[in-house]
Amino acid sequence: MAREIFIDSGAWVALIDRRDSLYPAATIVYKRRLKHWPSWVTTNVVIAETYMVTLRRSDRAHALRFLTTMRSIHNLIIVYSNPDIEAQAEAILRHYSDQDFSYTDAVSFAVMRERGIAEAFAFDNHFLTAGFTLVPART
Repeated sequence: MAREIFIDSGAWVALIDRRDSLYPAATIVYKRRLKHWPSWVTTNVVIAETYMVTLRRSDRAHALRFLTTMRSIHNLIIVYSNPDIEAQAEAILRHYSDQDFSYTDAVSFAVMRERGIAEAFAFDNHFLTAGFTLVPART
């Protein structure tokens, strides 16, 4: 299996919104992606979250372009949530009951664990709390 990295909604939003404060950091990671991570993984839940953020920040046309782009990235693997992943996500939420993880976070963590992915292209410290490495790294 090719080396995989998980992509969170915060990274997607930063990549598609030039006004986002994290846009510069996100584009640096994006430009290195083929060299370091030939396979990218995200979930349908992350895509749904990114769509809603984009819709709120911009307009429906921009949000729909994001969806179209997701279908055209040849090395992107979209994992669809299912009962097994959701049961794992619920167990994660119970285990980390002192944290404010979102359901999307927990589904992401379940997918990463299931696929053996250690790194997340994300700006959300929840990934660190759950034991994953952030890309770009926090200083």
